[in-house]
Formats: sequence, C-alpha cells, structure tokens
Amino acid sequence: MAGALPLLHSLPTAPYAGCVAVPGRPACDRLRPYVLGYAGFRAAVDGRLRRRMLPLDLTTLIVDFGGRGSWVTGARGVHSVHEQAEWRHGVAIGLTPVGVSALWGVPAAKLVGATVDPAAVLGPRAAELADRLGSASDWAARFALLDALLAAWLPERNRPPQEVVTRAWWRLHRPGRTVGEVAAGLGISRRGLELGFRRHIGMSPKTVARVARLQYAVHRLGRPGVGLSQAVECGYADQSHLTREMRALAGLTPAALFAFLQDLRTPPA
Repeated sequence: MAGALPLLHSLPTAPYAGCVAVPGRPACDRLRPYVLGYAGFRAAVDGRLRRRMLPLDLTTLIVDFGGRGSWVTGARGVHSVHEQAEWRHGVAIGLTPVGVSALWGVPAAKLVGATVDPAAVLGPRAAELADRLGSASDWAARFALLDALLAAWLPERNRPPQEVVTRAWWRLHRPGRTVGEVAAGLGISRRGLELGFRRHIGMSPKTVARVARLQYAVHRLGRPGVGLSQAVECGYADQSHLTREMRALAGLTPAALFAFLQDLRTPPA
C-alpha cells in the first residue's frame, strides 16, 4: 500500500517498471479510528510476482478486482517473501486493530503474521466488495464507495476493547515516543501495557513502535530530495541506527528500498 497513505505494504523482490501505485486517500472521519485509508494499485505483469512483505502494524485487506489475488494480511514485525502474490489491479485497505475487531468481529491478534482468504473473515461480503469496487467508474468513486460500505458495517454501538491499549497504539506512532513514556503518560505500568498489547494487538509495544518508526521513515525519507540526514526527525539516534533497523526489519538498505519506491512514483494511465 502506498499512494497517500503513510505506510508501505509490500514491494516486488526485483525492480521493474510494470508495478505502480495509484494515488489513495485516508478514510472518512467516521471511519478514522478503524480504517487508516485506501490505496489503489496496478501491476502490468503476467503470472505470479514475488513480493517482499514489509513490516506493518496494520491488518491489510487487498481487494483484487480480478478476484484471484484478494488477501487479508495481518500485522507483522519483520519482512517476508510472498511467492504467490497474484494481485494485479485493485485497492488495499489498512485497518487498525480496533477496526479489525469492529468491522470483522475478529481479534487483530489472531491475524498477526497470517495471510488468509478474505472470505474467511468477511464471508459473502468479500465477493460483493470486489465486484462493486471493480465496477465503479473511477478511483474517486471507489474510495467513496468504500467509505459508505465500511461505515455501514460498523455496529451501532462499539466500544473499543482495552481503550488504554488503543490509545497507546496511536501514541506509539508519533516519532520519538518510547514505550516507557507512553505507558507513564497513560498511567499504566510498562508490564501492564505489554500484556494488553500481547492480548489485543498480538505484537509487543516495542515491536509496534519499531515498525511504526520504520514506516514513518520510509514515507518521509523516500520522497525525492529528502535524505538520511533527517533520520533523527524520524525517531532514530542517527543515520547508522536507521540503516541497522531497516536492514533488520525490511531486509534492505535505505538506498535499495528507496530505489524500489522510485519505480512506484508514476501512476498508470
């Protein structure tokens, strides 16, 4: 997922010009606690494409308009290679942990590290979603349709489980915030926060913070004209710290990862 969203779901394992991102946008205000936003994609390639799945602390619903490449991918703390990536033309939807619970009735922790068929969590709504989105006239219409459909899926009364965990999850996405600072600010012990995250998020607070920091750096530093000199502004001690973390989590150097991003800059016709 790329486009307007401050996160990156995956990249081809080898650079090629046939895979591009379509501009996306955030979800509407009503959905914001549950859905971060949407990003379109198009890949001009025959057959399966090996993709590097980057660390991400969101659950992603990939809706492929052709039907074969639709997947739900859970949050993950490290990169992996997906050998069966068949999504070619569609939209990616990023759900927060609260969104997974509210919209699908599934604890986000159960999907961490998993890749499943959307029908397993959405039932018949998965096929309906692909059909209606694929039939829409343009991307603006698709994003508006997603706002309407997902808002309709929300239960009338929904109180987020473990509100302190939810608040901590959001605060850890601010650059430079440490787990200890967030726990103290919410009046909870670090141990208590870790237990809450393990149960409701499926990842430790430290892992969430590392992944959020990496995604923020990719979003900010991967733009033309922006260099690694801004590593500190992204929450890293220095450029070396950023490079080590990117190698450990994404399996790529900053230069290699940003080179991949340049291949996604030009939207398809």
